[in-house]
Amino acid sequence: MVNKDLKKGEKGAWLSIGTYIFLASIKLLVGYTAGSSALSADGLNNLTDVVASVAVLIGIKIAQKPADENHKYGHSRAETIASLLAGIIIFTVGLQVIISSVQLFFNPILTKPNILAAFIGLFSAVVMFFVYRFNKKLSKQIGSKALYSAAQDNRADALVSLGTVVGITGAYFGIVWLDPVTAAIVGIIICLTAWGILKDTVYELTDGFEANELEKIEETISKTPGVEFVKDIKGRLSGNQPLIDATIFVDPSLTINESHEITEEIEKRLLSLHNIKQAHIHIEPF
Repeated sequence: MVNKDLKKGEKGAWLSIGTYIFLASIKLLVGYTAGSSALSADGLNNLTDVVASVAVLIGIKIAQKPADENHKYGHSRAETIASLLAGIIIFTVGLQVIISSVQLFFNPILTKPNILAAFIGLFSAVVMFFVYRFNKKLSKQIGSKALYSAAQDNRADALVSLGTVVGITGAYFGIVWLDPVTAAIVGIIICLTAWGILKDTVYELTDGFEANELEKIEETISKTPGVEFVKDIKGRLSGNQPLIDATIFVDPSLTINESHEITEEIEKRLLSLHNIKQAHIHIEPF
C-alpha cells in the first residue's frame, strides 16, 4: 500500500532537482560570460546538489514500498539512509567552501567581474529560500526526515548564493578580502547544518529513542484498564515510524480473549495519542 504522505514528498524532491538544474545552467552561463569564477563555482555546487536531491527522491520512493519477506518492518529506513547521504554531501560542500575561501584569501582574484553576476546570485538566493520554505513545511506535514534534510540543503545553498553576491560585489568595488571572509562564514554554517543532519540520522540508525517520549508512551500503556504494571518498554524509529515493544503484567485469572482485548485497547490508544502504528505487546501474569 502506497504511503500517500510520502508520495507528496516526491514533489519537494522534484522541485529541488528542477530548481538546481535551472539555476546551475544560468550561473554557469552568466559566470562564464561575466567573468565571475565565484558564480561559476556556485553553479557547479548546484550540480552537486542535484545528486543529493536525487538521493532524497530515491529514499522517499523506496520508503513507500510495503513490508515484504525480507523487510518485515517495511522500508521506512530508506529515508534515513537518504538523509545520511544528503548530510555527507552537504558537509563535503561546506568543507570545500571553507578550503576555497582560505586559498582565495591568500591568492585573491583581482579581475573585476560584471555586476550582472551579483544580481544572478541574489536571484538564486531568493529562489532557493522559497524552495527551502516549501520543503521544510511539507517535510513537517508528512513527517519526512529525508525531505527535511533536502530543505536544509536548500537553505545552505541560499546562504552560499548570498555569500557569492557579497564576494562578487566586493570584487567589483575592489574589496578583495570580503569574498573569502564571507565564504568561510558561509562554509562553517553549511558544515554545522550538515552536522545536525548527520547526528540525527546516526542517532536513529543506532536505535536511539527519546527517553521523555518513551515515558509518555509508558504512562499511556499503564493507564489502560486491565494493565497492572508495565515491566519493560523499548522504542526505536524506522524512518518516521516509531516501533514499540512492551511487556505488561495482567490479572492471571483473565482468559486469553480478555487479555487480547487489553492489548488491542493499548494499540488503539498508542495510535490515537502518539500516532504509533506498530506496537508489540507481550503479556505476563501479575
